[in-house]
Amino acid sequence: MTNSPDAVPQSDICNKKLSSAKFYLAPMEEITGYVYRNVYRDFFGDIDKYFTPFITPTQKKVLKKKEQKEVDPANNRGMNVVPQILTNQSSQLIDTALYLFELGYHEVNLNLGCPSATVVPKHKGAGFLSDINRLNAFFDEVFSNPLFGNDVMRLSVKTRLGLASPDEFPEILEIYNRYPLSEVIIHPRVRSDYYKNRANLEAFCEALETCVHPVCYNGDLFTANDIMTFTAKFPSVDRIMLGRGVVANPGLIREISTGKKIGREELFAYEKALYDGYTESYGDANNAVYKMKEVWFYLSRMFDNPEKVLKKICKTKHPAAYRAVVEELAGQPIG
Repeated sequence: MTNSPDAVPQSDICNKKLSSAKFYLAPMEEITGYVYRNVYRDFFGDIDKYFTPFITPTQKKVLKKKEQKEVDPANNRGMNVVPQILTNQSSQLIDTALYLFELGYHEVNLNLGCPSATVVPKHKGAGFLSDINRLNAFFDEVFSNPLFGNDVMRLSVKTRLGLASPDEFPEILEIYNRYPLSEVIIHPRVRSDYYKNRANLEAFCEALETCVHPVCYNGDLFTANDIMTFTAKFPSVDRIMLGRGVVANPGLIREISTGKKIGREELFAYEKALYDGYTESYGDANNAVYKMKEVWFYLSRMFDNPEKVLKKICKTKHPAAYRAVVEELAGQPIG
């Protein structure tokens, strides 16, 4: 196979591929919302597509206030934003996509990967992958609608390999291949893996050979070395979605592109901008502290002793205590 995980090309080929690769920001619930996206854009601006945390349509055809803020064009200026939708009802996807089209969006993403125990039993997210016939009927109905059938609105999918075994994926991929999806984002785990175990690169390799759509890879790329190694193994993949790696190291993509790592002053200026953004969004610094604790779950990995750093952050109960801990950390080296 031309994309065999064991076939590593020369480093110059790898560097060329990285320079032309497109990088996407993964939809991480409670993390990569519009405040995060705006601050990241202002500091780094090196993401080609930002995917929103998933929207969950209802029969009332009205988005929750929080979801409305996520897709409000005023909150997404200067970014290529793709709203992600979590549903197993074609009518809900179509109605939500029409609403988003009227706001100016031209692409939506279907979540077929969420492994949550509150989602899968409802046959949504990765749970939708368990019913091939229903999945096929879903796409048939969606692409029979003029909104999608006439390419007014594009539809991509973010998918896992199946529920329990990667052997499920060839049949799932056969369904995807029948319809004009704009791209397929593959997280090569099954639902039962959640985010544990290693990403299945062998299964990804096989899918890459048979998928008729552009393929984006997502999973277990946390460092510049991880990404360079992956690109060397899969030179034909020019789309990479990053989530936890970017939240843990916001300078990661720049580091790949230029070799310049994020500096301590820059990191803490970025942290302060996030904190201020959350404070303004919520109108309450206490809620901003709560949100920053979620970010620090990942950001703490920039330090030599991440567990100790995270423990200090999590012990804070109010904004003044939080800011005092951050100022203390600002005097420590980062790696």
